[in-house]
Amino acid sequence: MKQIFISILVSLQLMASTVFAIQGDAETPPPLLDRELFFGPPRISGAQLSPDGQWMCFIKAYKGVRNIWLKRAKEPFEAARLMTASKHPVPSCFWSRNSDYLLYEQDKGGDEMYHIWSVKLADIRKGEKRIPPAIDLTPLKEVRATIYSLPKNTPGSIILGLNLRDPGIHDPYRVDIASGKRVLLRENRKRIGSWVIDRNGDLLLAARSLPGGGTELLRVDPVGYSQIATVNADEELIVLKCLEDHRSCYVASDAGKEVDLLRLMLLDVKTGKMQFVEQDPEREVDFGTAAFHPVSDELQFTSYLGDRLRVYPKTEEAALLWKGLRKALPDGEISFVSVADDLSLLLVRVSSDVDPGSIYLYEPEISKITLQYRVRPGLPRQHLAQMQPLSFIARDGMIIHAYLTLPRGVAPRNLPLVMYIHGGPWKRNYWRSDPYVQFLANRGYAVMQVNYRGSAGYGKRYINAGIRELGTGAMQHDITDAVENLKRKGIADPKRIAIFGGSFGGYATLAGVTFTPDLYACGIPYAAPSNLVTFTESFPDYWKSFLENSWYKWIGNPGIAADRQEMIERSPLFKADRIKAPLLIIHGANDPRVQQREADQIVIALRDSGKPVEYLVAPDEGHGFNAARNRMAMAAAIEQFLAKHLGGRYQERLRPETRKRLAKIRVDVSTLKTSSPNSD
Repeated sequence: MKQIFISILVSLQLMASTVFAIQGDAETPPPLLDRELFFGPPRISGAQLSPDGQWMCFIKAYKGVRNIWLKRAKEPFEAARLMTASKHPVPSCFWSRNSDYLLYEQDKGGDEMYHIWSVKLADIRKGEKRIPPAIDLTPLKEVRATIYSLPKNTPGSIILGLNLRDPGIHDPYRVDIASGKRVLLRENRKRIGSWVIDRNGDLLLAARSLPGGGTELLRVDPVGYSQIATVNADEELIVLKCLEDHRSCYVASDAGKEVDLLRLMLLDVKTGKMQFVEQDPEREVDFGTAAFHPVSDELQFTSYLGDRLRVYPKTEEAALLWKGLRKALPDGEISFVSVADDLSLLLVRVSSDVDPGSIYLYEPEISKITLQYRVRPGLPRQHLAQMQPLSFIARDGMIIHAYLTLPRGVAPRNLPLVMYIHGGPWKRNYWRSDPYVQFLANRGYAVMQVNYRGSAGYGKRYINAGIRELGTGAMQHDITDAVENLKRKGIADPKRIAIFGGSFGGYATLAGVTFTPDLYACGIPYAAPSNLVTFTESFPDYWKSFLENSWYKWIGNPGIAADRQEMIERSPLFKADRIKAPLLIIHGANDPRVQQREADQIVIALRDSGKPVEYLVAPDEGHGFNAARNRMAMAAAIEQFLAKHLGGRYQERLRPETRKRLAKIRVDVSTLKTSSPNSD
């Protein structure tokens, strides 16, 4: 049976290649699109409806910095007024449950030490024109706030976690938004990793890692805790929604020896018993997401992310709503952005492989749909490339899932190829318009995105097959096998293959050029760890409670001698002499997850060995570049680098501000001695 399935799968892959060939031969190459269309600041983003349905907040630049704006829900965006004037970018906005306050979280320069801020709407409703003051609800030094809940029955409060008492542990607090007064709900003396809050803002459940691996779910009692469920180190138990009865919670779990895919279950908080609700009807992927009624908490929709997103309405009301949306909206993946409590207004997003997102306001009672904005309105979708899901057989017989994007207007034969590797590693690629993918395809590159074993979403056997398999093992082999697959098919030119990725994808990039040095013509490691030992030992304190079930299990614990030696063997830094391909290394100076020394040390090793290496460091970024000026400079450097080593197209013209910024963040590697200063 397995061999029959494999034969069918190979046939489907060949069919996909034929389709690509027809598309490529039938078109002419698209125009070279300006990099700003992909990486420039979006005009409008992050819109959110207030719970009462009267208002809409969104993010738009003010004096070149992302800030919050406000308009009435049905007003045009031109009628919006400025609500914050921060000199630091505001990433997003959200609402208090009573619609009286706008809220946002913000760090400094990517350091991830988030504070929570509030903006009061009372004066705005009375016609006041001035910009209201933004109040820091967490005015504490060296403290990281995390949001747990905006409880429905206490709409003027927010439940936060603060590592005020212990840098490695978050204690839960109730914070009154109006006054900023905070009340400690319980000291976290049990190293709880996450809390579940009920409608009243009280602690209901807690989860923590068990020594040696595994997770336990605890009921929070008036005094102490009661264990109600456990899963082993290979299983998951994720609380999704607790109902008003304080007794039932929807959870996603793959607990059980014979269970592979995450399933939706209903947990009894008193007894710990779980009742099966549903799993993927096609039995392909893990349970994805659930959408609940904003007031009654009734389950409305479930969704599953296979090759494409599949959505299943769960009530008659939801089925009618979904039918109306499908009829009114263009083709693509539909997702809910936010909804009014009475469901009179819904903000929905439609996206696809050639549409990074179009946001619509839907009025279900009159079936009216109104386009609000497009995420990147200047992108000519007719010139963007299609993203095709496919699978291939790895060297050990495992079926590996991936996506391939081919440049338009050229036959899919002997193309320069960029392997674009996702981070995590417990994430996955999915069908969407990724700016880097489309940018690279427009420059003439085929782009392959591999959901290597260890990627999320395909069941616990698929994800757990990646344990201790990074770098020199099967996770990296899957990436290599994807390259070989495209070479055999004649799609990829064996001499023009690059590898590029961020975070764990950056590590995989370094591993690729280190452990398979003849495979790649060049590499772009972005926010990449080079030494697994120093990387792990530098994790932020607030990560420490999660490491037993995640990093230590998957990669190793440097405090254990055997693990430490294995981590050294898998660290590109100690094998840098094997690297042949030129590298463009990119990093943020304030990165708290992968500190800058991870990049510095591999750059120094390559430089001292006479290997070609270029280096970009943004002094105002953390784990990834967010500021538009840095993203633009990075994009320019990437396309110049790839054009030099793979021969693709590139935009020669640089705007003066991009040229200036690129010069600012480009490091002269000959002068590098220690970690670069973190000042702009």
